[in-house]
Amino acid sequence: MSSTRAPLKVAYLLKRYPRFSETFVVGEILAHEAAGTTVDIIALRPVTEPHFQGSLAAVRSPVTYVPERPGKPAHLWALLDDLRQNWPLAWRSLEHAEVIDPDDLFQALWVARFVRERGIEHLHAHFATVATTVARLVSLMTGLTYGFTAHAKDIYHDYPEDQQLGLKLRDAAYVVTVSDYNVHHLRAGFGGDAAAVTRIYNGLDLDAMPFRSPAERQPLILGVGRLIEKKGFDVLIDACRRLADHGLDFRCRIIGGGERRADLERQIAELGLEERVELAGPLPREQVQAAMQEAAVLAAPCVVGADGNRDGMPTVLLEAMALGTPTIATPVTGIPELIEDGRTGLLVEERDARGLASSLHRVIEDGDLRFRLAMGARRRIELDFDIFENAARLRALFPARPASDAVPLRRAS
Repeated sequence: MSSTRAPLKVAYLLKRYPRFSETFVVGEILAHEAAGTTVDIIALRPVTEPHFQGSLAAVRSPVTYVPERPGKPAHLWALLDDLRQNWPLAWRSLEHAEVIDPDDLFQALWVARFVRERGIEHLHAHFATVATTVARLVSLMTGLTYGFTAHAKDIYHDYPEDQQLGLKLRDAAYVVTVSDYNVHHLRAGFGGDAAAVTRIYNGLDLDAMPFRSPAERQPLILGVGRLIEKKGFDVLIDACRRLADHGLDFRCRIIGGGERRADLERQIAELGLEERVELAGPLPREQVQAAMQEAAVLAAPCVVGADGNRDGMPTVLLEAMALGTPTIATPVTGIPELIEDGRTGLLVEERDARGLASSLHRVIEDGDLRFRLAMGARRRIELDFDIFENAARLRALFPARPASDAVPLRRAS
């Protein structure tokens, strides 16, 4: 009689954990845990954010923080010398690593020892930058497989340093990204190395996000996100000026913090909107979702930044659509896969404050339209964005469990 094998032991390799803006990572880990998958969380950088999601309390997986760099250069050289003398196969594998940043190399050496001690059998990284850089190095050193999820900034931003994305795509056991738009972008840019990229949407725990009709709501416009260029909040503020000029009764609340706060405050003052537009700062996820269910509409006027940075498929859109709040967004990257204009939300062109103001006016004034858009949006989310179904699709990509349990790297005899 054959015995049932234990679930694969997987390590999630992340730049930072937890991050306020990365609720999708927490949801994915919780879905894996619910399915019985053993997960170790490995974070490469400390967290400095003041707010976290309440769902973090439900995560049972252990979290390990990796030292960012050796205390002294001698520590790195000692690790390298140990690798050279005692694990020659791993040492020789580094010739395939191309250019290596010393800090990344140190962290990879540290993680390689850690995952072997923990009996980890597979690595999954989120974002194609530093987390995947380290995952690939660990894979070269240990022979463990790795996969990663590519999102938005990690594949669109014009980084000053080469991120070696082609090598990461080539060497990964699988690659996932969060929209069909991203799939086409990667295949166009990397050819055969990206041929097997798979689209799996981010997901939500829909049981925890009950729908509430927006038919009777106050004229509140909500924006949620970091105060950075790609979120387009300057366009939203300009649209609010146009609504005020037309005498519409409304308020606008923008939740989030970021580098452009001072610029947005100045814009609000110059337009005389201090009584209309509030920059509320970052808030816990529970308060954000409560604000969503108070608002008549959520605006996400995303733009492509001057440096190429752009949103992939903002989680705030998924959450608003699940909760029953009509959304207005722009056709940037994967957003049109989520929002079908007139059925699951409204779309306006990038940086079109006039068009945004017109759409906001329509939604605020028409309760029936709000209800129709919200119902269509909820159905759309239920169809393709259930976190438990999407996490199961991801697990199906994990390599099969090795024939024998993972063992520490063999020392040279």
